[in-house]
This record gives sequence, C-alpha cells and structure tokens, in this order.
Amino acid sequence: MLQTVERLSGREPRPLAFITKRSDYIWIVVATACIGAFMGQLDASITQLVLPVLERDFEASVDSVSWVAVIYLLVVAIMLPIFGRLSDMIGRKLIYIGGFLTFVVGSCLCGLAPNLEMLIASRALQAVGSAALGANSVAIIVSAAGAHERGRALGIQAAVQAVGLCTGPALGGLIIAELDWRWVFWLNLPVGIAGAIFAWLVLPTTDLPVDRGRFDFWGAIFLAPGLAALLLATNEAGTWGLSSWWIWMTAVAAIVFLIAFVWREQNTHSPLISLALFRSAAFTLGNVAGLLANTILFGLFFLLPFVFERAFHDTALLAGLRLAIIPFLLAVTAPLSGVLSEKYGERVLCTAGMLGTAAGLGILYLALRPETPDLYVIVVSLAVIGIGQGMFGAPNNSAIMATAPSSEIGEVAGAMNVVRTIGTSMGIAMSAALLSWQLGGSSGHSLTLLATPEQMLGAARIIIVVFATLAVLAAVASGIRSDRTQRSS
Repeated sequence: MLQTVERLSGREPRPLAFITKRSDYIWIVVATACIGAFMGQLDASITQLVLPVLERDFEASVDSVSWVAVIYLLVVAIMLPIFGRLSDMIGRKLIYIGGFLTFVVGSCLCGLAPNLEMLIASRALQAVGSAALGANSVAIIVSAAGAHERGRALGIQAAVQAVGLCTGPALGGLIIAELDWRWVFWLNLPVGIAGAIFAWLVLPTTDLPVDRGRFDFWGAIFLAPGLAALLLATNEAGTWGLSSWWIWMTAVAAIVFLIAFVWREQNTHSPLISLALFRSAAFTLGNVAGLLANTILFGLFFLLPFVFERAFHDTALLAGLRLAIIPFLLAVTAPLSGVLSEKYGERVLCTAGMLGTAAGLGILYLALRPETPDLYVIVVSLAVIGIGQGMFGAPNNSAIMATAPSSEIGEVAGAMNVVRTIGTSMGIAMSAALLSWQLGGSSGHSLTLLATPEQMLGAARIIIVVFATLAVLAAVASGIRSDRTQRSS
C-alpha cells in the first residue's frame, strides 16, 4: 500500500496549457468539479425513485430494498475520509479521475445485476467511486476559487447538485415508464466517461506537502464496522423491534467501534479525520446542521415516492415530477443564497432556510390528510421545502469551510462530506425503519404494496413530524453560531 502511494505521488497529469492561460480558468475548474457533483446527485435521486419498482420486481420488504440506497451511502461515508487522506498523499486529481472510472464500472454492474443481492453489492462498488469524487470536489473548488469567490463557487456547486437531484426523479420516472429500471444505472456511463476525460485535461495538479504522514489503517479498521453497525441498527429497527437483542448487540458494537475510532484518531499523528477540527464551535454546529438538513432531504426522497405511488397511485413518471419540485426550487435558490451570504452572513440565511424547511414540512403534514389529501397544497409544501433547503446549503458549506486556513481545506472538506453523508444515510434508514414500523403496527406487515392509502398517509405523517423537529433543531444550531469566526488565508 505504502509503495503504491509513493509510486503515484506527484504523477498527476498536467492540464492543457492553453486552458490554464484562460482568464476564466478558475470557473472551468469549478465546472469540471461540478460534473462529479451532478452525477452523484442524479444517481442518488433516481435510485430513490426506483426503490418501489425494486420492491415489486424482487418481491422484497421496504427495509430490504432500502439497502440499495443505504449500502451506497454507508460505503461512501466509510471511504470519504480514506480517500481524503489518500488525496493528501497522492493528489486530488488522480483520486478524482479514478473515482469517475470506478463509478462507471459499478454503474454498469448495477444494470446487469440478476438479483437484489448482486445489485446491493454492485452499489457498494459504485459508492467507492462516488466517495473518491466526493472527497475531492469541494476541496478542488475551494482551492481554485480562493476566499473571495468561495461563496459564489460553492453556490454554483450547490445549484448543480440540485439540478442533478431535480433531473433524477423526472428522468428516472420516464426511464422506468418507457424502458427498464436497469437503464437508470446505465445512464451514468457516458457522464462518468466524459467527467474522467475533462478532469484529466482541465484540473490542476495538487500541491502536495513535503511531509505527507502515514495512512491510518487502524482508524479505517475501526471506522468501517462502527458506521456499518450504526446504520444497520437504524435501518432494521422497524423489522427487528427495539426490544430485539439483535438491535442492542448491533448498537453496542457501533458504540464500541466508534469509541475506538475516536481514541485512535486522538492518538495518531496522521488521522483519517482530524478531531481537532471539532473544537471549533462554528465548525461543529455547521456540521450538525448539515447532518440534520441532509437527513431531512434524503429521508423525504426515500419516503415520498412510496407515498405518491402507493397512496395516490401515481405512475413513476408523475411521482418523479412531483418529487422534482424540491430540488428544482433548491437549484433556483442555491446560487442566490451563495451570493447573499457574502453580504449578509451565513447565519441569517442558514437559520431562515431551516425554519422555512420546517414550515414546509408543517404544511405537508396538514396536506397529507388520510381522509382528503390536498395535492395542490402538497405541491406548495414541497416548493417551500425546496426553497428552504436552497437557502441553507451553500451558506452552510461556506461557513464550515471558513473555519480553517487554506492548509487544512482538504481535511475540513473531507470531514464535512463524511458528516453530510452520514446524515443522508440516517435519513434513508430512519424513513425505512419508521415506515416499516408504522405499517407493521397498523396493518401487520411492512410491505407498502399491501398497505391501504390511509395506512400509508398515516405512517408518512409520523415521519414528517420527526423531520420537522429535526429542521427546528438545525435552525437552532445555525442561529447560535457566529459568522466566519476564522477566515481562510
């Protein structure tokens, strides 16, 4: 491993000279880094839409099918700090290009999967590529843009991610209706290949430190089972039950491994995640808010396709179009919020965004009445949620990145991405567990195919109350922190 790292260090291909001489080279780099962000969010949102189809085709339960999404996010969360550390030792550009190629191979295998087990395994490989992209995209953008253009650049990235989220449901619904769910994964192939080519030709080489340290193998060994056990306990709570000894054993294993990981990171000179970063209140509160925001957003992306298709009997295409309202408004709002944060500060926009998200969830709760659900009010609620998330995302990322000097950009970006991915995983796992739990209590089974519309809507309202509570907590975390306590230099 160490010999491989040494051989690859400093071997990044140089960008084309005529591109680097352009006055807008910074924004070409930002655009190239956004390809990976777009592809990752496109895949995430399409996959959420295909889950009800997989439940039907593979005759599997909600919690079993949810692992198509959860395993992806679990592997991403585990691999993000690993690739973040390797990027500091090898170079961001090489890891980024490798991420595209791995993602392409994983996507191809997903489309060829003959059963649910193989699909889940292929999603794990796909997630390795996604982690290599995610570990570097923010750091590449921030390094290229500098302190003065950071908010604007991250706003553009947030908008591109939102476009991916927005495109996914509509495009996924169309693919499922006209072709087959396997094309949802094959769609990634041309985008991934194009991304690898552009990254090779455009991205600058990485300025590697002289002392790159050593790779923390023990940290990786403790982190992987700790996160796996945590998400397993969360995802299977609805099926196993809170009194099950399996739940308690898994939860204890998660605690033990994560405590061991924290101990290891505090006692090594080259940690996977520098826990010293969390001594900054602004950094910690920003990450807490980001975790909660991602929990809400992706929890809804998991829940709502089941609600639309089972309770309202929507087609996959119509469900996708409804779901696309959230990321569409997020995409419209994100660039503006990035610019406004430079003028008014991140705290105001982040707090207002999460309060807006809570208000949208409150409207959605009222609209999902089992007796007479109001589809028009549902559309309004989704729009309010999208605007709230758009106001929050870019300013929160900018505030987190502002807490460390330029020499620690990679570590800060890596830690931020890990926390956000854990939030995404927790959102899907919580939605799956609560939906399975509620349906099991009201109908005696966890299959949404057999649930009545009233049972589906009743379960969904409970989950929405939980997410609204999380949005209020995220608003509090955003409101009590200070704006940019430490600027990048």
